[in-house]
Parts: sequence; C-alpha cells; structure tokens
Amino acid sequence: MTENITERTVTRHVVGADDDAIVYDVHGDLATATENRPALFLFAAPMDATGLAQLAGYFTDRPVVTYDPRGAGRNPVGTSDISVEQHAADLHRVIEALGTGPVDAFGTSGGAVNLLALLATHPEDVRIAVAHEPPLAAGLPDREEVMAVVTDMKRTYAEEGDGAAMAKFIMFVMFDGPVPDDYLQRPAPDPAMFGMSAVDDGSRTNPLLRNMPATIDYRIDVDALRAFGDRLVIAAGVESGDTFAARGARSVAAALGVPTADFPSHHGGFTEQPGSPGDPAGFAARLRDVLG
Repeated sequence: MTENITERTVTRHVVGADDDAIVYDVHGDLATATENRPALFLFAAPMDATGLAQLAGYFTDRPVVTYDPRGAGRNPVGTSDISVEQHAADLHRVIEALGTGPVDAFGTSGGAVNLLALLATHPEDVRIAVAHEPPLAAGLPDREEVMAVVTDMKRTYAEEGDGAAMAKFIMFVMFDGPVPDDYLQRPAPDPAMFGMSAVDDGSRTNPLLRNMPATIDYRIDVDALRAFGDRLVIAAGVESGDTFAARGARSVAAALGVPTADFPSHHGGFTEQPGSPGDPAGFAARLRDVLG
C-alpha cells in the first residue's frame, strides 16, 4: 500500500505534577474534533509516544493524541511496580485535559490492557475502543504457567538486572503456543543474543518490568465491557499466531462473546522495527475502517 503520511504540528502538554506528571502530545488542532471525528488517542505501554508517531501520521482528518505512559519516555522514572489502575487513571486525566469530550481510542499491548481498565471505570471517556493484543493471562488455560514465567522474570530482574530479565521476556513473547510445564527448565537465554549486556548496572527503572505482574494478571470486568457492544473491538495480528498477546486477545474476545478482529501484520505491525518489518499503512487502513 502506498504511504500517505502528512506532517502536522505537534504540541507537547503535561497533566499533573511531580511523580504524577504525564506528558502527552497533540498532533494537529483539537478544535477540529467533531462528534463523528473525535480526537484519536493512540497509546501503548510501556512503549512511549515515539512508537505511535508513524501511525498517527496516517490520520489527518482529525486531531491525534499520543502520550508517554507512567514511568516511561519523558515522565518521571521510579523503581516501584505500576498498576493497571494507575495507568487507567492517567488515561482518564489526559482525556479530561483535552476538553473535547469522548475520544476514539486505540490501545496496543499493555496499552490495550490499560484501555480495557479505562472502559470499566470511565466508559464516558471513549466513543469507539480498539484493544490490540492485550497480554492477559487470566482467561488462558495455561495461566499458572504464564504467571510462573512472569515471577521468574521479576526474580531475575531483582537479582541479575535488566539484560538478563529482558532476554527472558523477549524469548517468552516470541514463544508460539501454550506455555508447557517444563518451560522454566530450559536454559536461560544469553542477553547477547538480543544485543544486550548481561552486566547488572544496578538500575531498576525499566517500565516494562515495573508493569509486571499487574498487566499480565489483570482481570477484565466482563459486564462493563459487554455494555460497550460493538463499540469495543478486540484485535489481533494475522501474523501473530499463538504468541501470548494474540492468545490474550482471543481469550478476551471469547469472554465477551465477540469475534476477534484481524489486523495486518503482528504485535508491532503498526510501525517498522529493525528485524521485524510491519505494515503500518495497512494497519492504519484497517484501524480507519474499524473506527468508521
């Protein structure tokens, strides 16, 4: 598909202060938002606003909002765990600060989990919601095995640092299929395989690992989400196979009694990543179709 990206003015804003400061960006003019073309809020977690900038460029018919989730990007860093409820409250604060009424929202990965939590607590904030590959274990038959892997990652992070833990994370998210009983008996991956150092620098501010186990073990509010009807779309990549996040999406869709919407490419298909080509143009076209 031909690229069709338009550069627009991007303005930086902050809601909150001190440790609760959240940085967000507005692409275009909020004054152009309408009831049928509200502002489009694109977000992930722990990926910050830079990861959604390419996708934002495809939506020139409305203002687009991106942000840095708590603990990531331009926001204050820390070492304590971050809850899904904190992320959902931050999303609500950003939407309130926009002052344009309900937004259309696309949340991917941990951002999809945070979106589902936002819909349960502040349904008035969102017109149409697209939750793309939420990495949730609660509805999976191998939940206990998944949570054991997460527990092992957290232990590794505490004892050995970022490189060793992230190597385990990458291997896990690449794994295709249910997690077998003997998964943790396999040799630990070498961080060098992924261009990372095994040396522990002492830092414990990694936002991805700070989001665990809360993100993975979040339990959706089925009744609240069912009330959204077809205004809530649960999406998974056609190339994602049976990787954990895609299975999480299908488990949420099954719990809600709705089909899973196919989106182009894979978990990160909305952007181009080294060694993992996506289909951002096709992804944007599919998202536009879903939003109507």
